[in-house]
Amino acid sequence: MIRVTGLGRCFGAIRAIDGVSFEAGDGRITGLLGPNGAGKSTTLRVLYTVLRPDAGSASVDGIDVVAEPLAARRAIGVLPHAAGIYPQLTARENIAYFGRLHGLAGAALNERVAQLVAALEIDEFADRRARGFSQGQRVKVALARALIHAPRNLLLDEPSNGLDVMATRSLRELIRGLRAAGHCVLFSSHVMQEVAALCDDIVIIDHGRVVAAGTPVGLQRHFGAATLEDAFVAAIGDARGLE
Repeated sequence: MIRVTGLGRCFGAIRAIDGVSFEAGDGRITGLLGPNGAGKSTTLRVLYTVLRPDAGSASVDGIDVVAEPLAARRAIGVLPHAAGIYPQLTARENIAYFGRLHGLAGAALNERVAQLVAALEIDEFADRRARGFSQGQRVKVALARALIHAPRNLLLDEPSNGLDVMATRSLRELIRGLRAAGHCVLFSSHVMQEVAALCDDIVIIDHGRVVAAGTPVGLQRHFGAATLEDAFVAAIGDARGLE
């Protein structure tokens, strides 16, 4: 489980997130939805310990991400927005390297890498150097890298960005499988179709603040909207009308 309470982070005079609070439960997919620049990626970066918050707190399975960053990192798998992988290493070597960073070695490491290569259908390019990989291939390798230590919590920052239709469908099925296995999945997106297709819970952020939260159906009912997109527009409009 991921818990965020009153989280704040400034960059100079810019308040990127301002009192953000929400929970993402185990066995559920929670989406951070908002326009570009809303604060979604900043929130995720605090959670995976790249940024320190100026205010508030965040925890992963009860582990405070500021007080115990190394322990928090062991409890999460991260797919950042820029799914950078080492171009001179093969796909298999990229995955194994992160496994070693998490303390895996020998037969256990090789077995785990083989499991992920098969599960993510990386076999065809597993032993090719990553330079020249398509965006879909890079995302698959980066996702395998995030899953190598079998974390209970997964943080995905716009995971389908740049993927074609088939790669997007494959990614969605994988995320649903993680939910079915009891994992906590938290991902940011501004693609309404992706959020509607995957999410059990939605947190809508605008100008660094949570402006609405609930299930997709609950949000539609609250705003009297026929679609999730209409509910999103209403939530953003209501929030900006209060400024």
